Amino acid sequence: MEITYTYTRKRSEFGRHCNFTDWPARVTVDIPPDPSMADNFIPQDPVNVAIQHSYDMSEHEVNTERLQAESRGVNHTEGGWPRDINPQEQEQTARFRKKLEKEENYINTIMHLGTLMEHCVRQNNTINIYEEYFGEEEMAEVEDEPPSAKIINVIRDPNIPKRTATRISWQPGTSEKLAVAYCSLEFQPNVEDMSLDSYIWDLVKPNKPELTLKPSSPLVSLEYNPKDSYVLLGGCYNGQMAYWDTRKGELPVEVSTVEVSHRDPVYGAIWLQSKTGTDCFSASTDGQVLWWDIRKLSEPTETLVLDITRKGLLENALGAVTLEFEPTLPTKFMVGTEQGVVIVGNRKAKSPLEKIAGTYSGHLGPIYALSRNPLYPKIFLTVGDWTARIWSEEAKESSIMWTKYHLSYLTDGCWSTVRPAVFFTTRSDGTLDVWDFLFKQNDPSLSLKVCNEPLSSLRLQDTGRVVACGSKVGTVTLLEISSGLCTLQRNEKNVVNAMFERETKREKILEARHREMRLKERGKPEGQEAVPEKTAVEDPREVLERVRKEFFEEIEAEMRRKTRAETQ
Repeated sequence: MEITYTYTRKRSEFGRHCNFTDWPARVTVDIPPDPSMADNFIPQDPVNVAIQHSYDMSEHEVNTERLQAESRGVNHTEGGWPRDINPQEQEQTARFRKKLEKEENYINTIMHLGTLMEHCVRQNNTINIYEEYFGEEEMAEVEDEPPSAKIINVIRDPNIPKRTATRISWQPGTSEKLAVAYCSLEFQPNVEDMSLDSYIWDLVKPNKPELTLKPSSPLVSLEYNPKDSYVLLGGCYNGQMAYWDTRKGELPVEVSTVEVSHRDPVYGAIWLQSKTGTDCFSASTDGQVLWWDIRKLSEPTETLVLDITRKGLLENALGAVTLEFEPTLPTKFMVGTEQGVVIVGNRKAKSPLEKIAGTYSGHLGPIYALSRNPLYPKIFLTVGDWTARIWSEEAKESSIMWTKYHLSYLTDGCWSTVRPAVFFTTRSDGTLDVWDFLFKQNDPSLSLKVCNEPLSSLRLQDTGRVVACGSKVGTVTLLEISSGLCTLQRNEKNVVNAMFERETKREKILEARHREMRLKERGKPEGQEAVPEKTAVEDPREVLERVRKEFFEEIEAEMRRKTRAETQ
């Protein structure tokens, strides 16, 4: 490489900042236009120009870290006693207290502290910071408020794969905790690592379960003891019965043996009204109702086979799906069966065959919910197939009131604990319906789409304001309903009672008329038969075409009604 020129610079000038000075503008290059170049351009006609103007937009995402809450407690044990005093011995502690109270220093200290305490007490009594000055002014009721409900919380099954929330039970009293039984009821699910756990959730801290219940088989039913909020009764998928004491941990205190338990899943487990608060009974699809004492689950105290022919044969028994027991009627109980029959039982009957007092038939499929009206126990609600029905004990041949047939299957239902004319139903399309028969009987007062999955269970809080709905994927949704649906209206009890009595009387008249017609049919001589009318024989093709046309017209009319309801 040949060096042509060498640039030299002093070492001190390396890295020096540039110095700028003002200088007037000057033209460096000037290219004048050339008219002769215009001949080289070719004109374009037409000219298409596309212009697009839109706002500049940006998308941002923020993912906040989930707050993990944890409960901690402090256990305080009694201390401060001298070494020679055993705090567990009442005689030693009482003797030491008497000795200490006679000392002069003790009396002077108490007198000094008493003066300070008296000052604090007088200061607190001077003004009551919790006093309500305008308590007598009640809020005006908004009579025209439309029925509504809002979701206040959602609790999800923490396990994968997801399981169905088969049963929900509120803690008695405060209703701050919720016990949920999780179980997959699909026939022979081929899922490995399926969790067996059920949970107790604290609504104040719903991020994680307060207590995990670990049964030997998944729980299908779970119920709090109304007398002891620490004790829960559970019915397992394999037919066993178990109970938990939350003070003793997550494992069951006692479990019934397989030999004396049910042969099918326990779909109903309810506590009985007793002095000890330890009696309960259960029902299963194996056709048996068993009574238990949780202090001795080694064997049931009583057994009843649900054979409505009263022969006591297990092969003729009807499978039980739901149970009902009202504490105000301690001798009666009701069972809803797979065959759509409600069996009324009397526990105090002399023989097992006499325990089946009567039956009610009206559903086309299994009865998934059975509940007595809390204000009128002789009126009860059944939910099955595509409809919900209201029955009276005095009319056994048919229900006194019923809802319309829905397009989707009904899965559960219950009465309102406050209003006697309001009840709730859940559907397999994820919809919660609130019915108020006092004002509307053809359609529900409120229909709310809770989730896309089928709803499987429903339970109402004792205050009647919060509803818990469990779904097929284990999601429990808590909804708060509007005050109009959970506040007793003026003169509502008398109006509802009159409505139930009127419908019961109407059904009795119809039953008497049907009995009279059947007696007339039986009284006719055997040779005297009704002469059938001669009718023209139709072509089977015409009949098929007419039936097909009527079927599609009915489907189109139903779709139009559904579209009109959604637009409204």
